[in-house]
Amino acid sequence: MTATQEPSALNFECETGNYHTFCPISCVAWLYQKIEDSFFLVIGTKTCGYFLQNAMGVMIFAEPRYAMAELEEGDISAQLNDYEELKRLCLQIKRDRNPSVIVWIGTCTTEIIKTDLEGLAPKLESEIGIPIVVARANGLDYAFTQGEDTVLAAMANRCPDKSPVAETEKNERNAIAKLLNFGKKKEEVAQDESEYADHPPLVLFGSLPDPVVTQLTLELKRQGIKVSGWLPAKRFTELPVLEEGYYVSGVNPFLSRTATTLMRRRKCKLIGSPFPIGPDGTRAWIEKICSVFGITPKGLDEREAQIWEGLEDYLQLIRGKSVFFMGDNLLEVSLARFLVRCGMTVQEIGIPYMDKRYQAAELILLEKTCKEMGSPLPSIVEKPDNYNQLQRIYELKPDLVITGMAHANPLEARGINTKWSVEFTFAQIHGFTNARDILELVTRPLRRNNNLKDLGWDKLVREDAKV
Repeated sequence: MTATQEPSALNFECETGNYHTFCPISCVAWLYQKIEDSFFLVIGTKTCGYFLQNAMGVMIFAEPRYAMAELEEGDISAQLNDYEELKRLCLQIKRDRNPSVIVWIGTCTTEIIKTDLEGLAPKLESEIGIPIVVARANGLDYAFTQGEDTVLAAMANRCPDKSPVAETEKNERNAIAKLLNFGKKKEEVAQDESEYADHPPLVLFGSLPDPVVTQLTLELKRQGIKVSGWLPAKRFTELPVLEEGYYVSGVNPFLSRTATTLMRRRKCKLIGSPFPIGPDGTRAWIEKICSVFGITPKGLDEREAQIWEGLEDYLQLIRGKSVFFMGDNLLEVSLARFLVRCGMTVQEIGIPYMDKRYQAAELILLEKTCKEMGSPLPSIVEKPDNYNQLQRIYELKPDLVITGMAHANPLEARGINTKWSVEFTFAQIHGFTNARDILELVTRPLRRNNNLKDLGWDKLVREDAKV
């Protein structure tokens, strides 16, 4: 293939470089806020504690529901009784916080010294009377977002099935539904229920802020699709019922372990679709669910067109510009596909780990989007070697590099615009209405440069870069 020819299909490479991402135990930061009746106990070394203090120091004004169980030398050399110490800590948590569930987060150390957390948990659970979920969200994973994947996969095994206990819980939830409908007339409640089509139960998985959960649920309701539950729920006691034959759909690209657990352990049927990130991804996600249930989607053309029209002020800033993904949070393919639709050229998609089966629909949509927009197909580099990536960045000279925090300042010092990829993890980026938030993040460095030009500071920046 000559240098002038463009690839006719996505090109996958693997460089087996080091991972430059946060530790997956950082998932505690958003999961303890999402699951309101939970408590997270991270079992690791002082290094883990220092990381949590630094990573979550911004949340000091919120009362956290997580703690650190620090391993001593005696624990590592197996001279101490792990069970008694964990029992003491969990009893203290029960006394002080009384959560509905305690989640043990295993770390690299517990993995290496083979601490039998899965063996200790059931015995201690029966003794203290609180469910204990074990999740090994350790730094041996590829990306920090996979910590959530590990926790949700563990929680999927705790979702009730069609047992007498589950029936009782269903009745309790019906009582909650009645409470939520309090004040509505019977005719209004019946009308709400009549808007849904007759389809198998659907459970969505992925931790999203409550407003985004409501938005996506309402988008599906417009198509007559009823969401039976979300994993995780706001409360552990409200985990969705999962029975054999239920349909499940993920909202994040990094939840492949959860998807596998739902299919293999719970015998659910996975709806393989692009992810609801950006107007194009949200539309494709809804259309795929509709097609599985035999429902003809309605109003999506107008809905998507309306959103794109409202984004035009941002699109004018990035149309025709190039972007380079160094790889950090496993959202890279979905974000790249959206930015191509916005008119950008994606030069490379670095990604720490690629599950081609779970992201198959997203990869197909990326390829289709590039062809429709007349944009060259990007290379997808798994486990990128950062030294090689930096050489490619210097050669390609992208207008924007989306990177982990470790490389942002060195690149900025060399006159290269950057955006922290971790910001997309914590921002509300799902659904039609949140596309503007994605572009707000993407365009911020470009708008900053325009402001600097207006002030005449761009010359100083270029001179500093030369030095």
